[in-house]
Formats: sequence, C-alpha cells, structure tokens
Amino acid sequence: MAYVNIVTILAVLQFIVFGFKVGSARERFGVKAPATAGNETFERYFRVQQNTLEQLVAFLPGIYLFGHYWNPLWAAGLGVVYLIGREMYSMGYVKDPAKRGAGFGVSALPVVVLLGGALIGAIRAAIT
Repeated sequence: MAYVNIVTILAVLQFIVFGFKVGSARERFGVKAPATAGNETFERYFRVQQNTLEQLVAFLPGIYLFGHYWNPLWAAGLGVVYLIGREMYSMGYVKDPAKRGAGFGVSALPVVVLLGGALIGAIRAAIT
C-alpha cells in the first residue's frame, strides 16, 4: 500500500498547490476575500480548486478501498492517471473553460473505476 499512500499524498499536495494558485490569482486580479467572483480568470482558478476538492471526496476512499480489495499497484496506477487528468483539467480550464473536458474525463474515469472496483470487492468480501 506504500504506492497508494504516495499517490494519496501527491493528490493532496496537488490540491494544496491549486489553493496557492487561487491565492496568487486573488492577489493578482484584486479579488478581496471573501469574494469568489469579480474577475473571470480568478474564477477559473477558483473553480479548478473547488472541482478538485469535489473529486477528492470520491477519489480518496476509492483508491484505498480498491487497493485493499484488489491490487495496490493498480490502485496507485489509476491514481497517477487521476493526477495527470487533474493537471490537464487545471491547464485547460484556466486557459479556456471550454477546454476542460479532456482533463475532466481523464481524472473522472479512474475515480469511477476505483469506486466501482471497491464496491465489487466489498460485496465479494461480504458474501464469502
């Protein structure tokens, strides 16, 4: 499970970096706290961070449960795909929100696989 732990830490660090980018954009574009609107580019950074938080809620239990019931190396590999997808999503969304789709898909698909595999693994464990 060491690889799962490493990818988990990287996912949380990625989220923190997105938060720092929001703070930097807030200052650069003059959006005073607690406002979350007022400059379109700032709002893009903010949405990247918020959407990543929304994804983390599903990703974190998914990666651990998939790793527990199936294979930690496969779970970590899917987690790396998630991380790449989140970075693609961030770059695409900040550049042009219409270009966020590929990154969203690349990060959402591993989450679905992780959660689906975890559910199947838990059901198998419960009935055997």
